[in-house]
Formats: sequence, C-alpha cells, structure tokens
Amino acid sequence: MEIKILFTILISTIFINNYVLSRILGICPYLGVSKKLDSAIGMGLAVIFVMTIASFFTFIIYKFVLIPFKIEYLSTITFIIVIAALVQFVEMIIEKISPALYQALGIFLPLITTNCTVLGVAVLNIESGFITQEFGLLNSIVQGFGGGVGFTLALILMAGIRERLEIAMVPENLKGLPITFITAGLMAMAFLGFSGMKIF
Repeated sequence: MEIKILFTILISTIFINNYVLSRILGICPYLGVSKKLDSAIGMGLAVIFVMTIASFFTFIIYKFVLIPFKIEYLSTITFIIVIAALVQFVEMIIEKISPALYQALGIFLPLITTNCTVLGVAVLNIESGFITQEFGLLNSIVQGFGGGVGFTLALILMAGIRERLEIAMVPENLKGLPITFITAGLMAMAFLGFSGMKIF
C-alpha cells in the first residue's frame, strides 16, 4: 500500500501537479535556462538534487526543531537558509566535477536559491504532512524528487522546442520571449490533460 501511495505522489508531482506548468512556480529559470538543451539538463539535475535533499532537511528541521520550540512561524526563513546552503554545496560540486557546465549555467545556478519551486516544494511538504497528519518523511522526499523531475521534464521539453524555434519561420513580432510564452501556455494546456488520469 505504501509503494502505491509513493508511486501516486511521484506521478502526480511529475505530470498532474507539475510545479512549473500547473502551479506556475520557477518561471524565471524555466525561461532563462531553456535556451540550450545541455544547460537545461544540467540545471534540471541540479534542481532534482536540491529539491530532494531540501525536502529531507526541511521536514526534519520543521518536525524536530521548529515544532518542539513552537517557532513554526520561522519556517519560511529557515527553509530559505537551508536551501541557500544546499545550493552553495551543489555549486561547489558542479564547479569541481564539470567546470564547463558551471560556466554554462552561469547566474542561473545561484538562482536556485531564490527559485520558488524549491521553496514551494518544502512549504507544500510541510502543509501536506502536518495538516493531514498522514504525510511522512518518505512521502516528503518522494514529492521533492517528483517535483524536481517534473521541473526537469518541463525544462527539457521547452529547451527542445526552443532549439527548433530558432530555425522555424516565426513572425518577427513573436520571436524570442513572446513565442516562448505562447509555447509555455500550450505546454501547460497539454499537461492539464493528465489531471483526469486515474493512476490506480
């Protein structure tokens, strides 16, 4: 039964409740990094890692630090500090392992710190977990991982489309950001089709 619930959470966060296309979170990196497929894949992997680890740490901190000391009102600022520390860690790793990817990501890697998708996952995990009382640590981690995969999927799809749009005959007034917004809207409508899907 637990595996069924985890699978439902995973599919739901990737397709049905996609943070970019359904909840409109993380639009800045979504539009900024989706110009090249390589950068999109690198950014997506970094976001998956940060979201998954952030989901773990924020849940633990909320449950074992903020609740016992009755300082739940500090959750947002605490989550931002945790996410910022994790992004610094990821930034150092990418710089050591792949300097080319580090250069390609440029300013967008530090932007994960202020990426509302990462903070959104942490906040939604807490709301799901401590309002319903049924959402445990493992569910929180799976939701974080699924949110990251959903973000990466949307980013890679947009990068592939934008690379094709570079050579397509697009009217002059629509070139660049306008056609990107139209494409994002069409993608959101396409993902809306998953909302009627019955997983089990």
